[in-house]
Amino acid sequence: MDKVKAKKHLGQHFLKDEGIARDIADTLSLEGYSKVLEIGPGMGVLTKYLLQKDTETFVIEIDTESVEYLNAHYPKLHGHIISKDFLKYDVSEDFGVEPLAIIGNFPYNISSQIVFRTLELRDRIPEFAGMFQKEVAERICEKKGSKTYGILSVLTQAFYDAEYLFTVDENVFNPPPKVKSGVLRLRRKENYHLPVDEKLFFRVVKDAFNQRRKTLRNSLKTYLHSQDLKEDSIFDLRPEQLSVEQFIDLTKKIVAYGV
Repeated sequence: MDKVKAKKHLGQHFLKDEGIARDIADTLSLEGYSKVLEIGPGMGVLTKYLLQKDTETFVIEIDTESVEYLNAHYPKLHGHIISKDFLKYDVSEDFGVEPLAIIGNFPYNISSQIVFRTLELRDRIPEFAGMFQKEVAERICEKKGSKTYGILSVLTQAFYDAEYLFTVDENVFNPPPKVKSGVLRLRRKENYHLPVDEKLFFRVVKDAFNQRRKTLRNSLKTYLHSQDLKEDSIFDLRPEQLSVEQFIDLTKKIVAYGV
């Protein structure tokens, strides 16, 4: 229990339900890669089921006590434990140019940052699966028209097919969180390179949703250098009304009329 209390500052709740751990491990398709990287394995409840798969499992863990525990209890992990922060980690150090899947019971306080880091590494990561706070998992997978549809939804779905898989109750964790959790899977799209400047696309999406109550004509007014562009009816809409494809088209129009 002392160890659990000590790790609350990491925003981590330890899964104690073996069945849920097995179900999360089973979300991986194991197609298109031979190596799996688990983020934040803690005491290894998910790790043990990943080690049963026909893939090579690695774990990345910043907490030294957890690293000691994993080394002592999972001999198959020897040489496969990375004692680093995933958000600052260069995957080429251990994986070269090989593709790998990401999985984990992600600490709630950095789960969105883990997704954004995965998007930066999308050339390397064909599949991503794991557990988030339920609202965050739903937001990632949400479609246009919803109040929870936002930056995370659009940027993730620009490159990955997102699927919300199942909900997990609070009582399967120690300590129990105050919210439910949700498990999702992201599978990289066959064509995951956008037909437009990707940095500009990211900027347009973020600027649009940073003032989500306004129409695009107001939230994106710094991009409207042409009268023809200003009169385009798409700018009468609010950001949550646009699909990923419409955001791509919007970015194309901004480029066509001069950024």
